[in-house]
Amino acid sequence: MTFNTYGNKENQSLLLIPGLGVSYEIFLPLIDLLKDKYYIIAVGIDGFLIGQKSQFTSVDDQAAQAIQYIQNNLNGHLDVAYGLSLGGKILSRILERNEIVINHAIMDAAPLLPLPKWCVNPLRYYQSFNVWTCYHWTGFWKFVFHSHYFDVLLDECKKVWPSGKGKAVRNGYKDVYTQKLESIQGTDIHFWYGSKEAFVAKPQAEHLLKLCPDAHVEVFPKMNHGQLLVDHPEEIARRMLKMNTKI
Repeated sequence: MTFNTYGNKENQSLLLIPGLGVSYEIFLPLIDLLKDKYYIIAVGIDGFLIGQKSQFTSVDDQAAQAIQYIQNNLNGHLDVAYGLSLGGKILSRILERNEIVINHAIMDAAPLLPLPKWCVNPLRYYQSFNVWTCYHWTGFWKFVFHSHYFDVLLDECKKVWPSGKGKAVRNGYKDVYTQKLESIQGTDIHFWYGSKEAFVAKPQAEHLLKLCPDAHVEVFPKMNHGQLLVDHPEEIARRMLKMNTKI
């Protein structure tokens, strides 16, 4: 795991954790909007690093590395943490371990529930093929989806595919699909997802509410997986600034 920092360390802290198959650079537009207000730590997940060969280990290992970094460098405290998809899964495990303090935690479409065992292997190989096609057949997929949102995801896949290739994708999806959030600790927990991904994301939100009835769930109309971050970073920035009234 890599830790890329921006801004003044005297400012309030913000941890950003990307999703599977994308790099920390997916956060650059958001970072530009917030680097004067926050001290930002944008992590690179093992198996999906830019210009560095690596392999995905496990959600728990990635969470442990992030926890150790926060303990060693920020006295075990974060003002805000945001995780996208797999990043939200890692953030949920950080909250479950309860070894650092996070004032405000945002899980964006985080997979918190396992899938039936019979479909884990077929799905992770399908997803590996899906990411492979994003890396190798970019022009075709851009033509099919024809949107700025998907263009960005394709470009991100292309950046990180050489790091861990299909093995990292398969290992990442397998760990995500077989792990269940059992408990969660935090004073202000948010779960976001887009209406176009509700079929998958709504059960995750319902599971979170069973564990934490005070969690804030919000659905963004006409948004797909990761689209709010890609197309509307200014909205995420606005919400993060509003969370911390000192800013």
